[in-house]
Amino acid sequence: MLRHVFIIGSKGIPAKYGGYETFVEYLTKRKITRNIQYHVACKVTNKVNSKGRFDYNGADCFNVYVPQIGPAQAIYYDISALIKSINYAELHNIKEPIFYILACRIGPFMNCVVNKIHSMGGTIYVNPDGHEWMRSKWSYPVRKYWKFSEKLMVKNADLLICDSKNIEKYIRSTYADYKPRTTFIAYGSDVEKSKLGNGDSKIVSWFNHFGVNAKQYYLIVGRFVPENNYETMIREFMKSSTSKDLVIVTDVRKNKFYKNLSLKTNFKHDNRIKFVGTIYDEELLKKIRELAYGYIHGHSVGGTNPSLLEALSSTKINLLYDVSFNREVAQNGARYWSTKNGDLSNLINNSDALNSYDIDKLDELSTNRIVSHYSWDKIIKDYEYVLTVKK
Repeated sequence: MLRHVFIIGSKGIPAKYGGYETFVEYLTKRKITRNIQYHVACKVTNKVNSKGRFDYNGADCFNVYVPQIGPAQAIYYDISALIKSINYAELHNIKEPIFYILACRIGPFMNCVVNKIHSMGGTIYVNPDGHEWMRSKWSYPVRKYWKFSEKLMVKNADLLICDSKNIEKYIRSTYADYKPRTTFIAYGSDVEKSKLGNGDSKIVSWFNHFGVNAKQYYLIVGRFVPENNYETMIREFMKSSTSKDLVIVTDVRKNKFYKNLSLKTNFKHDNRIKFVGTIYDEELLKKIRELAYGYIHGHSVGGTNPSLLEALSSTKINLLYDVSFNREVAQNGARYWSTKNGDLSNLINNSDALNSYDIDKLDELSTNRIVSHYSWDKIIKDYEYVLTVKK
């Protein structure tokens, strides 16, 4: 039986954005079984393109128009995509469709559609993502909404696919009254090396532009938000005695957090601190990871973070903020720090002094961790089993 799976909640493919989009890209591109037909919602802001459908990676992609309505866009998008998916499944008399919703944004609206989906033999799968309601970028009322929405998504889901064992544990304990059915499938990472050579003009030009040298910098990649511990990472790096640079790949345009952080830390007076903007060239970013001396990861909220997986597969030394999510992923393939004064700066100094044997050992442990538990090949097989066999 051909299983039709409607994927709702990513911005769509081809992937141009973050984790969910990359996940959908690989899920469709690396598909093994012939028994799945993916239907992928794609966000568009041009109404002219709102009715289009196109084939990509063998997936049936359909456009969903979203007006510029501020923070409510994501909710509007998910609801519209879900309704379009239900109507399409009905129109084409699709048997037992799966509606896979990424993130818990539309909980209060699920009661309107859950009976409809079940009456047509369909099921609702949900990826609960991380703790969206804990993110400091949201106002208190918005955080209350996310928490309430999460509760209702868990209540109405037939299956919750968690990309972190800690998230799965949280879902099962917090919402025990609903007896949620859960499974764990991690996020994936590409373990192949960059196609760019060390002397490729792209990387050489990038190094020259920012005054950076191979193996002479620590790297940070991630959204520029407080819960990613940028203040601690920058403050502690400035306190360290390392002669290496700190290269920060992130978008800080029109960002109040950036201005406040500059005032608090005075990092502009430390020539080692280099904000280099965003990098959308995947091969270039991969090469920058490979040629970093070490990677510093400060994420404190969420499940399996894509940038952490990419760092573990590419960078030899990884210094991670010590929370359960990060330890779950890296285990003994990384070194850990807390927000305690002097902790990270001492770890940076200590990492500078590592010999080649210890560095290679860390590299081997982190790479093996990705290959054995987080490679896309494994993740695709796990998903295809759940979508075609497990009920």
